Order: sequence, then C-alpha cells, then structure tokens
Amino acid sequence: MNHDVKRKLDRCLTTLLERDGELLELDVNERSLTHKLAEYLQCEFFDWNVDCEYNRRFSLPKKLEGHPFQTGNAPTDDTSGRTVYPDIVVHRRGKTENHLVIEVKKRSNPEDLNIDRWKLEGFRDQMGYRNAVLIVFDGLKWPDIEDWSHG
Repeated sequence: MNHDVKRKLDRCLTTLLERDGELLELDVNERSLTHKLAEYLQCEFFDWNVDCEYNRRFSLPKKLEGHPFQTGNAPTDDTSGRTVYPDIVVHRRGKTENHLVIEVKKRSNPEDLNIDRWKLEGFRDQMGYRNAVLIVFDGLKWPDIEDWSHG
C-alpha cells in the first residue's frame, strides 16, 4: 500500500485501539469493529466514500469470478450470509475509482484467513482496488496487517 494510505490507516487503527479497545476486550462481532474503523477512515479519506460491506458494482450486485462462495450457497445478491463483499471499501460510489479494500478478522475467528486473502486478490485484480489490506486483531495488541496491494 502506498505511504499515504499506510499513514492514514495507522492513525485510524491507533484511534480505534485508544477509543474503542473495549470492543476488542469484549470480543464483539467483527462488524462492530469494521463499523468503528470505517468511521475513523472517513475522517482521513474525507473526499472519498467509505462503506462497510458495500454490495454493488454500479447498480449490479458485486461478485468475484471464481469465488468458492458464489457456487450454490451464496448468491451474488445475498446480503445476510457469507459473501464476497469486502468489509470496508474506500471508493467513489458509481465510478470505477477504487482506492482501498480492507478485510478484518479477529484472531479468535476460526474461519480460514486464506478466504480473505483470496477475496483481496480478487477485488484488487478484478475491480481495480489500488490498495488491499488484511487486518487481524488479537485483543488490544497492535493488529497484524497484511498488504495485498500491487507492487
């Protein structure tokens, strides 16, 4: 990820840990964490749209070609189950300007991190997200951050 994105993301993660560490201590649902993180990201990326689980590519349901969840048990317009929709996106709605895609996991979540890695590669390669990041929280410790951006 580029230096500016990393700096902004680090500030947001610091704010999340300082202001909302209780969420991590209580081991709340990942959606609660992504919501709070998205709020802080919106302050840093004020001229972009920051959305959680954004499920549209223009007016159509968002999908990734070849994703294992999109065969049978997770239709592309599913808004309530396991989907390929990224946890957080920084983008311009209705345009092809896709700046940052983020997947968030808690270390306590037993789901395979490779699914999130696959999704990040897909959103980066198929939808042109310039920056792609996997954030893994483990309590109040600084999260592990995997950069899946190009080059």
